[in-house]
Amino acid sequence: MSDAMSRPGTLVGQRVLRVNDGKLLTGAGTFVDDLHLPGTLHAVVLRSPIAHGRLVAFDAAEALTMPGVVDVLAPEEARDATRPLRCVWLMPGQGQVDYPVVPRVVRHVGQALGVLLATSVAAAEDGAERVRMEFEELPCVVDVEAALGDAAPQLDPGCPGNVAVDLPRGDPPDAVEAAIARADHVVAMRFAIQRLAGSPLEARGVVASWSPATGELTMWSSTQVPHHARDHLAGALGLALDRVRVVAPDVGGGFGPKDHLYADEVLVCLAAMRARVPVKWIEDRREAFTATVHGREQIHEARLAFDDDGRFVALHSDVLADLGAHPSNVGAGPAFVATGMLEGPYRFDSSGGRVRGVLTNKTPAGAYRGFGMQQAAWVRERLVDEAARTLGADPAELRRRNMIRADELPYTTHTHQNYDSGDYAAALERATELVGEGLPAAPDDGRRRGVGLCSYVEFTGLGPSAVQEIVGFALGGYETAVVRVEPDGRATVLTGVSPHGQGLETSLAQLAADALGLPITDVRVVHGDTATAPYSAAGTIASRSMTVGGGAVVRAAGRLRVKILDLAGHLLEAAPGDLEIIQGVVQVRGSPTAAVPLRTVAEKAWLAWGLPPGMAPGLEEKDLHDPQDISYSYATHAAAVAVDLATGRIEIERYVVVHDCGVIVNPMIVDGQTHGGVAQGIGNALLETLVYDDVGQPRIATFHDYVLPGTGEVPDMVVEHTQTPSPFIPGGMKGMGEGGTIAPAAAIGNALANAVPEIAHLVTETPMTPARVWGWLDAAGVATDW
Repeated sequence: MSDAMSRPGTLVGQRVLRVNDGKLLTGAGTFVDDLHLPGTLHAVVLRSPIAHGRLVAFDAAEALTMPGVVDVLAPEEARDATRPLRCVWLMPGQGQVDYPVVPRVVRHVGQALGVLLATSVAAAEDGAERVRMEFEELPCVVDVEAALGDAAPQLDPGCPGNVAVDLPRGDPPDAVEAAIARADHVVAMRFAIQRLAGSPLEARGVVASWSPATGELTMWSSTQVPHHARDHLAGALGLALDRVRVVAPDVGGGFGPKDHLYADEVLVCLAAMRARVPVKWIEDRREAFTATVHGREQIHEARLAFDDDGRFVALHSDVLADLGAHPSNVGAGPAFVATGMLEGPYRFDSSGGRVRGVLTNKTPAGAYRGFGMQQAAWVRERLVDEAARTLGADPAELRRRNMIRADELPYTTHTHQNYDSGDYAAALERATELVGEGLPAAPDDGRRRGVGLCSYVEFTGLGPSAVQEIVGFALGGYETAVVRVEPDGRATVLTGVSPHGQGLETSLAQLAADALGLPITDVRVVHGDTATAPYSAAGTIASRSMTVGGGAVVRAAGRLRVKILDLAGHLLEAAPGDLEIIQGVVQVRGSPTAAVPLRTVAEKAWLAWGLPPGMAPGLEEKDLHDPQDISYSYATHAAAVAVDLATGRIEIERYVVVHDCGVIVNPMIVDGQTHGGVAQGIGNALLETLVYDDVGQPRIATFHDYVLPGTGEVPDMVVEHTQTPSPFIPGGMKGMGEGGTIAPAAAIGNALANAVPEIAHLVTETPMTPARVWGWLDAAGVATDW
């Protein structure tokens, strides 16, 4: 047990060990595939093998003769029994606002069409091979720019030219163009960000159980959003909300793609209702690459205008977002955020952009850790470095010259982001100091070396609800917490946010324990079950758990502390202001012998014995926290790299993060989230990409094809934090779960361009694989022989 675990009242800011790690590390966790209900059948989802076409024949007769096969839910049967799933984030004029659980025309490889049930996974897979499906194939398009062409097939009647969304962002286009025209210099570049898979350790999975007697459906799901999934499941199946329960047991990572209900999950539940026995479906990794939403893919035609003295004048980006086969739950949201956060920590006279969300015959694209902010950082920070190169200026100095100062905060950007608090320049200064410390003298190994920076501001704590309404995001931005001291003096925290690796069971308990004067071992956090957890429309997305959910815990626990002190003061005949709670004992400050155990206070409260006049029985407080505004974290990352001119391989020799996420509840958890985020960002920068051929077939089947970062790519990191409290969040926290992923590509790309300036104008695409970098080196005439 750490020291902090034995010192209640000093828990916030302490490196408390995660309370659930013992269970997980010893294999005692309960994930979806660990659930074994009596009589469970196993499902295989029948999927489209083609990218675009009409199903003209479906025959499951032979499959039904196979050993162990019990039932096949055919496409027509599923279509007749379900309602469309609606998109939650709708942009103005969006051409497609929902999508069928089972389509009449398939639009991507892996699209769900039906379900086969059997007594084992093996029998289900064997049976699925005997289901005959015939298609009338239709022309497909997989390139987002080609999808805009006259020759491209039209994928949806509501989206002429395959454009589902087309909207301006920021200042009026004429104003931005006028600002660009009067600047002394303009750097214009075309940036391409690749398509990625979230790749959580645990893929998606569902166990569904239907009770015909009560008409109740229970779904255990590897989800980030139990209430959101419940609401959409009830809608898709035509059930009352109180007849549907969703439970998120232990969840092995989410990273955004688990932020909504999927069509295949609806089909599994429908199959369970029809079979009247529990049904389990566990997504295999090939399915995960084709059926779970992808992330990131965007093209930016971007311009940065600036004067001779280096002052930024204007910034603009025209964005093409590849939405895939249909708008996902969040549709063009990542491109909306990318343009919204494009300005980063800098001042501009004018800034704006255009967002076009375009349909293609690929898996739909949706939420992924960083949600548009990685794209914004890549575009902006590469432009800043190229502006410095144009001027012959130091990149750090150019950033410093244009950064919003601490005394200018709060500050409103041209896209209406209300930056709250911080010192952006301080993070830049410290990162530039740290990246040069500890680097050994460069060996004479023929490699080029360089340092790159990336500074950014991070949108965190999704809400408030009024803003959600303005932007068309049909999710309430509030969170609810219930904090209760039980009659035995222990505390229970009920929260609507649902952790999937962030350590919320620990950090939320730290907040409550601090307020209530309890050891963290006496606080239990309850979450993840719509039957018991407070309603959470948004769930655990957008770095909002500690800001919005934690803010609710801070306020509820604070009010509960006041009630405890009032009652204890009554019992001790002391002024509540003279009392403190230490180790579960309420005592007069400076006179520990004048004390009463918290357990005794709780017993009195729940018995309603000896209460002061007007005090209600019990020790329980509920808080609904709808934040006053967004909270904005920020950071500067710095990368030092070595580039092999013979192979194009980039080695990261030093990586530095200086980050501010407001008040840090648990530095160990924050460091871990940062390390993991940077590792994920390095994968984005150097390795990962999802590729399709011309007929819409993915070229990725396993992790042999889709390479994730390992110890060879991820260096030791230097991570430092500053703490500038958010004025909008009780407790002063800001979100930080996505921050690590935002900057690595830009920092590494800038380091590459610094090391090999001959190719700087070509460093516009990710991933920067050895083959791609060698191609740039060869094109510039600087590649060397082995």
